[in-house]
Amino acid sequence: MTTAPKNQKNQQNPQSTARERLKQAQQAEARSAKRRRGLTIGVSIAAAVAVLAGGTALAVAGASKDDGTATASAVAPANTSPADTTVVVYGKADAPHTLSVYEDFRCPVCQAFETSAGKTVQQLADQGDYKIEYHLATFLDGNLGGKGSRTALAAAGAALNEGVDKFKAFHDVLYANQPAESEDGFGDVNHLLDLAGQVPGLKTEAFTKAVTDGTYKGWAAKVSTAFNKSGVSGTPTVKLDGKQLAVIGQDGKPVTGDQFTALVKQTIGG
Repeated sequence: MTTAPKNQKNQQNPQSTARERLKQAQQAEARSAKRRRGLTIGVSIAAAVAVLAGGTALAVAGASKDDGTATASAVAPANTSPADTTVVVYGKADAPHTLSVYEDFRCPVCQAFETSAGKTVQQLADQGDYKIEYHLATFLDGNLGGKGSRTALAAAGAALNEGVDKFKAFHDVLYANQPAESEDGFGDVNHLLDLAGQVPGLKTEAFTKAVTDGTYKGWAAKVSTAFNKSGVSGTPTVKLDGKQLAVIGQDGKPVTGDQFTALVKQTIGG
């Protein structure tokens, strides 16, 4: 072991010792801040993704703050429902049944459901079994922090303005490229524009300007407010003619396409 010469400790420069103490204090504070950030993320994710008694995981709606953009003069995109501009309808208007889908673009369980059964959900709408009414939320911004749900919803409004089919395709691209819960990737409009490039014909000059300018932020806030007033407490929630479908099993896994079809037939008969 190397030892310091006698009295060297007493001969240290006082200024050097003070700087060392300051450095140690800064390092300790940095470690403490890192621990606090980790705790905050952990608590937020726990609040965002709850496990029910039966073992079913879903994103649970918490208090969603109004950012002040939900004004009476908020611009609604073209192609919203004539009856309610906060609802997006996909499918044949005269379909005999209505499938109501409640989602948040940052919801990981919604992403799992869309991956597992999304193609079948669309197929049944395309063949006229029902029309789909999308009710979209932004509560995960409050639960997880950030603005990704709101920004993605406003961009989806810009896609809807281009056409319902464009909205549906962009909706699917968002879920296929959903960031981790602890990341706010959808909060970056440039990233959303990059994703929009995956939808043929969507990235027009008007669409790009609407996303960049946040043209439909006010509409997104209204859509979010409507979700908060709907009485639905978690996502994904799927109802067929008002009857809730068990799209997440007791094992926490989403239904497959075949299982979803069976649920629909069981509910409407045939």
